[in-house]
Formats: sequence, structure tokens, C-alpha cells
Amino acid sequence: MTFRELAEALGEPPAPEGTWERRALLVSAAALRRRVPAEELAGRARAVPGVAAVAVRGNGLLEVEVRAPGELLESFEPPEIPEPGWPDLPRTWDNPGFVVRYGHVRARAVARWARELGVPDEGFDPAALDGPWDRAVLRALAELPGRAGSRDPGWAAYLVRLALAYHDAHERAPAVPRGDEPARAVHTARVRLAAAVARVLMGPERL
Repeated sequence: MTFRELAEALGEPPAPEGTWERRALLVSAAALRRRVPAEELAGRARAVPGVAAVAVRGNGLLEVEVRAPGELLESFEPPEIPEPGWPDLPRTWDNPGFVVRYGHVRARAVARWARELGVPDEGFDPAALDGPWDRAVLRALAELPGRAGSRDPGWAAYLVRLALAYHDAHERAPAVPRGDEPARAVHTARVRLAAAVARVLMGPERL
């Protein structure tokens, strides 16, 4: 519940910063916008479970480090995103519509494969999503609350970036066991990550 509680403590959702490869950083201008002392909001943020550190920058922005960015998925509720008017063809990487739809297809396929290979639904461990490819997807998903409240969310470009991050994760950080490998906690976590991506990207069940 870290991310939802953090937004409640600050009065608005913070925005992700950096790549998240090593540190999951969020930045908030709530103190400036709400005219609340920065140290007061920092204290509220420090009290949120899962927050590793909070700092007040010289410009009044709050910098919040989250211990396990995978906690984003524990209360994940994506906004309604209008589908851009991309053409169906060509089905190549030059077509942003294909990039997004194929990402959706891959994310949905993970659920089917997980059932066939016996990956448990229960026992989600947010800390298992600690690899760079998983963190890149989480970082993109963390943009959703801020974008949803923006006058110009830039959904088309965002969807392509999320899809590309997920394609990398799908290929380099498999969500299901390979060969004789047993199902582990990281697989359960990556199946949960794929389900979140599938709820954001739009497309058919199969291409």
C-alpha cells in the first residue's frame, strides 16, 4: 500500500524520477502547491510503510525513496486511457500501434502460460521485482497517477514507452519458468507485473 498511502500523505501522487535501476525515487511539489511546510509533509511521508528515505531539496521539492517499488502493484488501479487512432498495419516495430498491441498480447499470454506451468497466484512478494527490467516497467507504471491528473497526459507516447519497457522485460526477465526450472517467487511477482501491464496497454487477445 506504500504508493497509495504516500499520495494520501502528500495530498497528491508524487512523480517518478530517474531510471529506478538502483533507487526508486519519487519527487513531489506538494509543499509548494499546497503551501504546506516541506518538513511537515516530509514527516508524513516518512511515516508511510515502505518508505526508505525522504529528503527536502533546496528548491522545496520532496524526494522520496521507496524500499520495494513492486509495492505499486498491491493497490494498482490504472486510469481509463483512450486508445490512440493507430492503424493496424503494418505490423512492424515502426508502427507504434503494433508495439502497444503486441505488448498487450504478450502480457496477456503470460497469464495463460503461468496457469499451464503451475506458477502460484498467491504469495506475491513486491521485493522480488528487483531486477533492472522489472524496475523499468514499474517506473513507467508509477507515472500513471500523475499523468491521469495532467491537462496534457501525452498518452500515445507514454503507451509506447511502457510497451517497449515491457517488451524488454518479457524477453530478458521471463515471467514463467524455463525448462526444468521450478516456479519461484520472482515468477509469481512477474506474472502480477504482466497483469498490470495488460490492464494499461490495449489490444487483442492474440495477433
